[in-house]
Amino acid sequence: MPLFEYTGLDSQGRKVSGRVDGAGLKAATLKLRQKGIYPTDLRETAEAETRESARLFGLKRKVSSADLASTTRQMGTLLSAGLPLDEVLDTVAEQTDQAVLTRAFSSIREEVRQGEPLHAALAKQRPIFPDLFISMIRVGESSGTLDQVLHRLADFLDEQARIKSRIQAALAYPILMTLVGTGVLIFLFLFVVPKITRMLDEMGQALPLPTKFLIALSQGLADWWWLLLLIFIAAITALLRYRRTDAGRLKTDQVLLRLPLYGRLHLQIATAWFSRTLGTLLQSGIPLLNSLEIAGELLTNRVLRNAITTARREVQEGGSLAKHLRETAVFPPMLAQITAAGEKSGQLEPMLFRVAETYEHQTDLSITGLLALLEPLLILVMGSIVGFVVLAILLPIFEASQGF
Repeated sequence: MPLFEYTGLDSQGRKVSGRVDGAGLKAATLKLRQKGIYPTDLRETAEAETRESARLFGLKRKVSSADLASTTRQMGTLLSAGLPLDEVLDTVAEQTDQAVLTRAFSSIREEVRQGEPLHAALAKQRPIFPDLFISMIRVGESSGTLDQVLHRLADFLDEQARIKSRIQAALAYPILMTLVGTGVLIFLFLFVVPKITRMLDEMGQALPLPTKFLIALSQGLADWWWLLLLIFIAAITALLRYRRTDAGRLKTDQVLLRLPLYGRLHLQIATAWFSRTLGTLLQSGIPLLNSLEIAGELLTNRVLRNAITTARREVQEGGSLAKHLRETAVFPPMLAQITAAGEKSGQLEPMLFRVAETYEHQTDLSITGLLALLEPLLILVMGSIVGFVVLAILLPIFEASQGF
């Protein structure tokens, strides 16, 4: 359905602007008048085609945690200063550098001016604003503590952005080194080695075993690179399709958790993420069952998500959260132990934050340790391969020089 940008006046004579969908200009005009808006300018926007293309190709509008945290903190600060909500939304829409956020807040502002609650207007802008964000805003509106909730959300999103940034920075060097090393090896095998092997063949002498292996490998890559590429693409495609199934997603997530080094790091990150999310939701006044549902949905690993779903079901029947976290035997024992202490003392939220801080610290240490191990390992592997190539090339040359 086409999307139209409009500028007009509301029933009180105030200037308003925004977007509305409709089958045509007449339908869009009628929809605006039903809302009490009299358009002075109405034109179709190209965003409708962009949105439809994004839907067809499976793309989603996403905003980074850092950008969303900055905007959220700005909203909380403006509300704390006593500005009306519609002015806050107007200011945020104008000052943000993200086009997606500008459009989203412009639309939210118009919804709020029409009497829509903020959380309901945010819900129409998924996936820009996740369920956690919307649920906390709903609680803040109902309790009259919206500015405080926004500051808590900003703190949570800042921490989320910090963890993501740390992981991305840690992966940048190994990925770059792997790509460069692979490119160098491909260049050697496809362009350098064939020329040298032709020279060795012209010498007419018996070649040592490493040189024969290198020649066979180089010729195989030159003749069958397309087949190897097809096999690689087919394997990746099959794996991705298998992972899209429920059974495949569960199985691959189980394998990820069992991988040496990575599995432990993955579990630490997930535990820290879950603990901080659950603590933030509970601190904002959201009931435990709802908090568990939201926090569980934010976990990308299906094994961990199923464990939280089971624990939530048991809690709903009157059981203890700590007891069932222990029984799932998926999360680290510390989470269940500290949760039990929090339940007994009535201080579950601060205890969950303590768990989050502990595992965030462990995550930093694990990343540092992995980098310390991975960097020399990559250098050793690449150096060994290049050393083998050099040895295989030089051996027949040394043998030939000894024969003279």
